[in-house]
Amino acid sequence: MAMSDIGKVLVLEQRAEWFAEALAEQCPGYRFLPATTVDAAMALAGEAEILVGFAPAIPARLVAAMPRLAWLQAVTTGVDNLLTMPELAPEVALTNCGGIHGPQMSEMAILMMMALPRRFPEMLENQKARHWERWGQPILEGKTVCILGLGAIAEVLAARCNAFGMRVTGVSDGRSEAPGVSKVYRRAALEEAAAEADFLVVLVPYTPETHHIAGERVFRAMKRSAYVINIARGACLDEAALIAALEAGEIAGAGLDVFAREPLPADDPIWAAPNTIVTPHIAGFSDIYLEQTMPVLVKNFAVYAAGGTAALPLIPHGG
Repeated sequence: MAMSDIGKVLVLEQRAEWFAEALAEQCPGYRFLPATTVDAAMALAGEAEILVGFAPAIPARLVAAMPRLAWLQAVTTGVDNLLTMPELAPEVALTNCGGIHGPQMSEMAILMMMALPRRFPEMLENQKARHWERWGQPILEGKTVCILGLGAIAEVLAARCNAFGMRVTGVSDGRSEAPGVSKVYRRAALEEAAAEADFLVVLVPYTPETHHIAGERVFRAMKRSAYVINIARGACLDEAALIAALEAGEIAGAGLDVFAREPLPADDPIWAAPNTIVTPHIAGFSDIYLEQTMPVLVKNFAVYAAGGTAALPLIPHGG
């Protein structure tokens, strides 16, 4: 494939101009077409062979309007909406930006691990009411955090938990050890792992096998003083079982960033669950997110230039 004429790349993103300029500097041979709205992208769709964008914001009508599309590069890790999109033909290469979310997701997990035991939301309410009340403040040092799912993000989280003096365990069927993790349990022993944890952090990818992997039996196995934190996918956790466990006092609280239904409906009982912090699926966000994606994109564009779609780290999809 000649470096002087590799292909036209449609970039659909709010900062599309920045993206296009940054990529053009590091990826010679491509022509980048920036678009900040779907309508603007539709006007350019017919001439582009490559599409770059935030996966949830890529509509089926745009993909259908790209007859020359050979490769779709998501700037997210999650590509759930694309995996079964009929308009995305099976022969179109699909890649993502996995492995870049460790810092922000780890910080969100630690934020919740600090805020929940310290009853920080209650302190904020007291501030609003100008009410002075003091209570003991639990610390993370010496606590055990069990990470369910030992991928790249878990390794970053483990290192940060170690820095706080925490003991880190993990649950995985794919590996028997991981950096910073003192003990790894198989998924069959999840209840045993959860029973000794002060915090259970759900980081496992969502698959049919991990649907509601954190459910009633796991919650019942946990200490009454323990907390559940879900920053993976909503359906990895049985929300009804979690609410029941919280209301019964079987666990101390929960930090939830992802949900089975998103946006979380106003009438969903999770909003009022005891000792629960709800955040709107922001754990993967950062103020330097696009900069974080650049190394992945530059590498993939170089790989594509050298070997075409077959050389890319492909994600299988049904189309």
